[in-house]
Amino acid sequence: MSAIIIVLIILVVLVFIALIKTIQVIPQASAAIVERFGRYTRTLNAGLNIVVPFIDSIRNRIDLREQVVPFPPQPVITQDNLVVNIDTVIYYQVTDARAATYEVASYIQAIEQLTVTTLRNIIGGMDLERTLTSREEINAALRGVLDEATGKWGIRVNRVELKAIEPPTSIQDSMEKQMRADRDKRAAILTAEGIRQSQILTAEGEKQSAILRAEGEAKAAALRAEGEAQAIRTVFESIHAGDPDQKLLSYQYLQMLPKIAEGDANKLWIVPSEIGDALKGLSGAFGNFGSPSGGSDAKTPPVMPTPPAPRREQPPID
Repeated sequence: MSAIIIVLIILVVLVFIALIKTIQVIPQASAAIVERFGRYTRTLNAGLNIVVPFIDSIRNRIDLREQVVPFPPQPVITQDNLVVNIDTVIYYQVTDARAATYEVASYIQAIEQLTVTTLRNIIGGMDLERTLTSREEINAALRGVLDEATGKWGIRVNRVELKAIEPPTSIQDSMEKQMRADRDKRAAILTAEGIRQSQILTAEGEKQSAILRAEGEAKAAALRAEGEAQAIRTVFESIHAGDPDQKLLSYQYLQMLPKIAEGDANKLWIVPSEIGDALKGLSGAFGNFGSPSGGSDAKTPPVMPTPPAPRREQPPID
């Protein structure tokens, strides 16, 4: 009786194990390789799958999502014989699970070694300055080579990024000094340009100010001259309207002579030649006033002697 129970228990366990091996659940974005007696049979996709127990076996489960693999820094020699360390990051995705399983033993290691060799070939044709400034070019060239080589492995390289390019310490110090010198040079140039522009603007402002000042002075002088001309015209018209005779003009002329001589700095006084005519007019006027007839009724006006010409004073000889 006990032997029958043991046999039944063994059968139940075997059936349970067979059911487990028969039903295979594959997660989303994954694939499984099925082998039958060591030979590839098919690829299981996501979902519920049925296999033959104890005959079919799962060889490998592969993640079909995009993977990110960082590689350690690799020493690379540039064209000008400088060693730089370059960190790379590869973004890849398995497109064919069968090829990724059977075409290459370890596609991660294969991608790493291929990246190193390709990177050395690319950097070996560039100098240090071009290497530091041509990351996009290096990424594109590296991705093209990797994508072509890994296609037969069922791998698609989506992106290749250079995380860091580290030149030697001595080169870094020299580059920092050069960059500092370039920044100082640019700062000096910008300062000089600012000073030059400021001087130009100041000169332009002074020029405009001088032009406006000159225009204002010219307009003021023109208005002043116009006012003086108007005043002279008014005086002239007033004189002509009053119709003065020669005697009145002579008298006014004599009254203006003392004002001409005013001032401490006048060491030399030049008497105009017209003073003789003025004196003649006044003498004639006073002579008519003092005649016995007493006015314009006199038949024969007295003849006044002509006054001598005024003597000009000479300046003292120092």
